[in-house]
Amino acid sequence: MAPVETTYPEETLRQRLAGARWILAVAAAGLAATVWADMLAPLPAAAIGLAILAAAALPASRRPLVVIASARRGEPSPVRLGVEERLTALVRALPEAALLLDPRGTVLVANARATGIAASVRVGDPVSFAVRVPEVLEAIRAATRDGVPHRIEFAERVPIDRWLRADIVPIRSGDGREGKATEALLVSFVDLTQQRRVEQMRVDFIANASHELRTPLASLSGFIETLQGPARNDAHARERFLKIMGEQARRMSRLIDDLLSLSRIELNAHVMPEAAVDLVAVVGHVRDTLSPLGRERGVEIGFANAVGPVTVRGDRDELIRLFENLVENAMKYGGSGGRVEISIGRAENDVVVGVRDFGPGIAPEHVPRLTERFYRVDTAHSREQGGTGLGLAIVKHIVARHRGRLGIESTPGEGATFSVRLSGQFHQDEKNDVGTAA
Repeated sequence: MAPVETTYPEETLRQRLAGARWILAVAAAGLAATVWADMLAPLPAAAIGLAILAAAALPASRRPLVVIASARRGEPSPVRLGVEERLTALVRALPEAALLLDPRGTVLVANARATGIAASVRVGDPVSFAVRVPEVLEAIRAATRDGVPHRIEFAERVPIDRWLRADIVPIRSGDGREGKATEALLVSFVDLTQQRRVEQMRVDFIANASHELRTPLASLSGFIETLQGPARNDAHARERFLKIMGEQARRMSRLIDDLLSLSRIELNAHVMPEAAVDLVAVVGHVRDTLSPLGRERGVEIGFANAVGPVTVRGDRDELIRLFENLVENAMKYGGSGGRVEISIGRAENDVVVGVRDFGPGIAPEHVPRLTERFYRVDTAHSREQGGTGLGLAIVKHIVARHRGRLGIESTPGEGATFSVRLSGQFHQDEKNDVGTAA
């Protein structure tokens, strides 16, 4: 910001005395009363009166005129604000990105947060150099003309998608009544990106959940109508339809269970679990529980522990759900490789649990979206396998609640590895031998 010069407007003696006429009248009346009551001699009273008159004649009581020199053109841009230094400090202290403009749209003050909205903003430049949104510029011009605050919501697509709100408030001298000229404008920006994304996520979630439930409900309704009508006395059709109806009902039950689990995890996402959990026992429990299912699918589940006993802070039930989802996913979508390997390793002070399959792998374009709700690489295959599309979303939220990190690595044709990194406490004195079990 250019240097600030403080000067005083020129006034005539008559104007200054007229402005202080009530003060002078009250002072004269008070002095006359003290002389009449013999409380003060006439000569000292006259001296006091002359001193008050001289003070009223001084121009110091008038408001200063702040001249902020344009850093670009060197032209002065006068703004009569009364307490300009305080206003400048106020703009800089605002929690939102804010600009102070003169009536011509020149930037007078820009706080540090404004650079996050308009990186090219510079004091002395026209605001159009920093803000290239026609709706915002038109609102600034309208606020200058009519002196009425304006609010504009807009979206930016470059360099990233984001949604913003601009509040343009005109500043007038005096009491701000209509007819007074607009002397400055305060433009503040509020980032609505997170709010809009949450709203969009909710809309997508409801739409996807409704879609996922609609299909099995439509199947159930169709089979019920068929059994009540044409297939009323067809025993073979009845058995086949009842089997399909049971599968669809179980699919809806799994979907509802996953939705409820996800809601419970999100509800406590800000609270990190503090219980000490034996991670090796948790992973071993998951392996033992899912081994029968693996044998049915022709998939061998291996388990290798390279660190011995290790304890983590967490919720045991949620950790079991986390690794069950990862192992089940590996069997469903990578079971063609015939083997799933679970490993426990160490990375600095953290413990890393990896689940690897040897199936077809995942194409690179799908990897970043795997943890989105209801996202599927192959929708038909996922439904055939009984997937709800929420398994990895639950995994992501459990890992986040435990302040861990989820890693996904995959090479098409060579399988995929999902790794979970958590802060752990190792017990080297009780270290077990590395083992592998089917």
